Amino acid sequence: MSEAVNTLEGWYALHDFRSIDWTMWTNSSEEERNAALDELQSLAREWAAREENKQGSSVMFTVVGHKADIAFMHLRPTLEELDALETAFNKTRFAAYTMQNYSYVSIVELSSYISHAENPEEDPAIQARLKPALPKAKNVCFYPMNKKREGNDNWYMLSMEERRGMMRSHGMIGRGYAGRVTQIITGSVGLDDWEWGVTLFADDPVVFKKLVYEMRFDEASARFGEFGTFIVGNRLTEERFAEYFSV
Repeated sequence: MSEAVNTLEGWYALHDFRSIDWTMWTNSSEEERNAALDELQSLAREWAAREENKQGSSVMFTVVGHKADIAFMHLRPTLEELDALETAFNKTRFAAYTMQNYSYVSIVELSSYISHAENPEEDPAIQARLKPALPKAKNVCFYPMNKKREGNDNWYMLSMEERRGMMRSHGMIGRGYAGRVTQIITGSVGLDDWEWGVTLFADDPVVFKKLVYEMRFDEASARFGEFGTFIVGNRLTEERFAEYFSV
């Protein structure tokens, strides 16, 4: 039996993708639309206060393409808090105009393929990666992924040394994009249908293409990577809010 890698876990993550019933939205009165948006903005202020108190983080973005219209990514210390957050949103007037296209539940993860401090609980750098404030970059990209388990291409039958070597090479590619893209890896084994969720943040969406393309040539991806649907969008800032929901 191959040796399992040790992981460090941080905050729980929820990706929530929604379509908006634009016909219902435009046919509603201005008073009803304003009330719905006030509730959404009130929730957004609560989420911002959570982040200010270092008890979680949230980001809202619009989705480009037909896969959804808007999306939320939330980080919270417990699964119960994510449940409460989702329920609170579903009870708002605004939620009545939405339909949930897709959701993804996971937890921020760091693996020990690359060594960590002996006492990670006391290491501020590691804790910042396990409990991050989500970047305020202009663009967001999310996709789920697995490691293959097929014949000779079975990631889980490789030795620790083989896997560590490939992940080190894989990580070096990511380091080449430092300062241009922030990557948050969330583990979802036992929590959702895929094994990991990858969320990328950047101010230039071309970086998503270049990073993912370059990583496709790395053995860890080329031989062992399986990828789900890619979803990309733009952060929904306060400045964009009125324009996006205007009729």
